[in-house]
Amino acid sequence: MEIIRLIAAIITSILFIYLGVYSLYLFIFSVSGKFIKVKTPPQSSTLAKFVIYICSYKEDGIILNSAASAITLDYPKDLFHICVIADSLKPETVAKLKQMPLQVLEVVFESSTKSKALHKAIENTKDGFDAAIVFDIDNVAAPDFLYQINNYLQAGNRVIQGHRVAKNTNTSVAVLDAISEEVNNHIFRKSQRVFNLSAAIIGSGMALEYKLFTQVMMRIDAVGGFDKEMGLLLTGDKISVAYAGNALIYDEKVSNKEVFKKQRRRWLSAQFNLLKKYGGSGISALFKGKFDYLNEVYQLSILPRVLMLGLMPFMLLVSLALPGIGPDWHLWLAATICCYTGILIAIPVSFYNKDFFGALIRIPAIFFAMLLLLFKLKGANKKFIHTPHTHSVK
Repeated sequence: MEIIRLIAAIITSILFIYLGVYSLYLFIFSVSGKFIKVKTPPQSSTLAKFVIYICSYKEDGIILNSAASAITLDYPKDLFHICVIADSLKPETVAKLKQMPLQVLEVVFESSTKSKALHKAIENTKDGFDAAIVFDIDNVAAPDFLYQINNYLQAGNRVIQGHRVAKNTNTSVAVLDAISEEVNNHIFRKSQRVFNLSAAIIGSGMALEYKLFTQVMMRIDAVGGFDKEMGLLLTGDKISVAYAGNALIYDEKVSNKEVFKKQRRRWLSAQFNLLKKYGGSGISALFKGKFDYLNEVYQLSILPRVLMLGLMPFMLLVSLALPGIGPDWHLWLAATICCYTGILIAIPVSFYNKDFFGALIRIPAIFFAMLLLLFKLKGANKKFIHTPHTHSVK
């Protein structure tokens, strides 16, 4: 019996260290980002020349809307070029795209990935661009997006992540997905800059100096999670990622639970595969003073926030039910408060409405779905898992 109690105490203590540190991390970054301002660059009269890559895998109706929107961006027309990477699009869609003032690059892969598409795009891009921008098939940028990104480039930033926001909140799942996006924007992008750490790259709406973009992309061959690997490679080379909070890009949020599960399974699989690949180098980074890289590796080891919302109160109840085994319940209570406070502070005030409170009832179902996904990751990172889109541009 004593051996069982000892094992239980060791397990709960390890869990407390992992979950407690993560809760404190959420709290510190969330509060800091709320009260400490990050300086934004001034408006620049010098304008960069951009190439915009739109990765379009299937979704014929969506790409026509997205491409048409990109053409109308408020920026000198001779200073940005749009390249649509047409993967598995219908012939009639390709024909319509070719009628637009943009480049259409038709590609065929035995197994499609975003990194393969971008490799092909780089091979078919002429010289002369200052920076590259990547959009997803459903992305619609705010009219001044390029001007906002340009200000950061001219201020000396080599990599900039734009502010991705929800295009739709038409279902409770979409509302939760939109909230998750904004929590990530606050904690893992805006607040990171308070401590001069890199903002997390999302995979769309980001800009890189063109030469740097080509160099880092050629080092990436990920099936999923190319953005996370890009962040690791950049911080590993001591290249910081800025966050342009005013450079808005609208992104479709997942509207139903099944698609949500498919998308998150792909994300989790990519995250843990990269952790296995780069985790060891994160330990050595500590002794080399590469704290930005270490922070990037740490973010690979953390669980999705929705799992924290369920695990923290559960462990608090366990500590109350089994006193004397592992950390005291007071410690679990403090960690739970840190976790919940950090997440709640990160949610924009505009989300606290009737839709938000209606979506809350879906959290338990999402929690258990995500928990089960942790045991269904095998094979998810060997083949690209497509997330379908249905919400067109308004």
